[in-house]
Amino acid sequence: MIDYAIEKLISYALDKELIQPCEKIWALNTLLEVLELDSYTPSGKEVGEVDLPAVLDELMDDAYARGVMKENSIVYRDLFDTKIMGALTPRPAQVIDKFQTLRAEDPQKATDWYYKFSQDTNYIRRDRIAKDMQWKAPTEYGELDITINLSKPEKDPKAIAAARNLPASAYPRCQLCAENEGYAGRVNHPARQNHRIVPITINGSPWFLQYSPYVYYNEHCICLNSEHTPMKIDKACFGKLLDFVGQFPHYFVGSNADLPIVGGSILAHDHFQGGRYTFAMAKAPVETPFTFPGYEDVQAGIVKWPMSVVRLTCSDPQRLIDLADHILTAWRGYTDEAALILAETDGEPHNTITPIARRRGEDYELDLVLRNNLTTEEHPLGVYHPHAELHHIKKENIGLIEVMGLAVLPARLKTELAAVAEKLAKGEDLRADPLTASHADWAEGFKGKYEITADNALDVVQKETGLVFAQVLEHAGVYKRTPEGKEAFLRFLNTL
Repeated sequence: MIDYAIEKLISYALDKELIQPCEKIWALNTLLEVLELDSYTPSGKEVGEVDLPAVLDELMDDAYARGVMKENSIVYRDLFDTKIMGALTPRPAQVIDKFQTLRAEDPQKATDWYYKFSQDTNYIRRDRIAKDMQWKAPTEYGELDITINLSKPEKDPKAIAAARNLPASAYPRCQLCAENEGYAGRVNHPARQNHRIVPITINGSPWFLQYSPYVYYNEHCICLNSEHTPMKIDKACFGKLLDFVGQFPHYFVGSNADLPIVGGSILAHDHFQGGRYTFAMAKAPVETPFTFPGYEDVQAGIVKWPMSVVRLTCSDPQRLIDLADHILTAWRGYTDEAALILAETDGEPHNTITPIARRRGEDYELDLVLRNNLTTEEHPLGVYHPHAELHHIKKENIGLIEVMGLAVLPARLKTELAAVAEKLAKGEDLRADPLTASHADWAEGFKGKYEITADNALDVVQKETGLVFAQVLEHAGVYKRTPEGKEAFLRFLNTL
């Protein structure tokens, strides 16, 4: 049976053009080495459509039974199946050559191929991404995207215990660094033998392009600086973002902010996130047009969005770069105590920007989301961060992806929200069950709005979850959508 599983994997690699027909014997012998098998006998069976996860599971089960795979938990299986796929993944030079050849024809052809390749090698695990719960929630800001992330493997107790005994390692320096390409991994760092990155030049400097292994939206890509250098929002950053969408006009690209609380999870390595998806924020209209003196050629204004967004549009990207730098410089030093906006306290800076770039036909567009990471006794996690009453749904930082209108919610909510829906449908006490107790105030607050049945309960809960996410974004907005908030927003713009 194991010989037949090997045949299926070879057939899969040929079908996906990971290997060429002339490499079939080499690939077979490479797999035998990885699996620590000495011999092989053709099964003589017909190989039809290949289910890659099922074949990998078969090979891993056999490897564990023979003592080749030491543990049978999720982290160890991920390390081992990545090693198997790494044996069939083309070398970096081959991948780069294919990408560049296609890119010379059409950038979209290049990214289409590269995205499919990243899935075919199992670097992007299609089977896990399919487990993520996703829905759209109607709000006054348009349809927000809600996802409960189930694709990342859960913590593995055996791996956690083993990691304690590992010596400290600074290689790779982080999970974004180029040295991850082909890395075998360890219990506290993912294997990347099937990972390939392609070099690109952004604003004259060397960068790399890759995809996120846990894609949150279509063609979720990551652009990373070739150097392990900290995130920084500055004039050069705006130039890089606009240069990227100039080269790949079918993609948007954005950067997390460069301060804790309002920034991303990896601030130590300069990187952007982009992709081929239109978020609700991109569809949101300009609500209050504004003309910046000296930049009358730039269409500008405040966007109808729960966070505080200035949108700039112009056919000349340099004009956007100059104006964005002017806005950023002013915002970095801006204090308005009446609006609870402090540029710094005790020398610690609080103001920064989350920028997002895209193309609109021949025009370039730049959204500048004003951010502030001030904390107070009342809001120790951040004044412009989800407040405590929303933590039952979302407590984590609001980064670039959430800013644009896609909620990435924790896996615990799959079970918890289903339990809330069930209890609402049955009229049971939400406070009596630990699964639903934290959601009781919220659910009791909306249940009177609906005729809740077993058939519609989950739809109702999901709709209301979307409304909570809209509130989360409102909390993260430095200027509230009130007459006073709008007046304070214009007060800042008028200083420019």
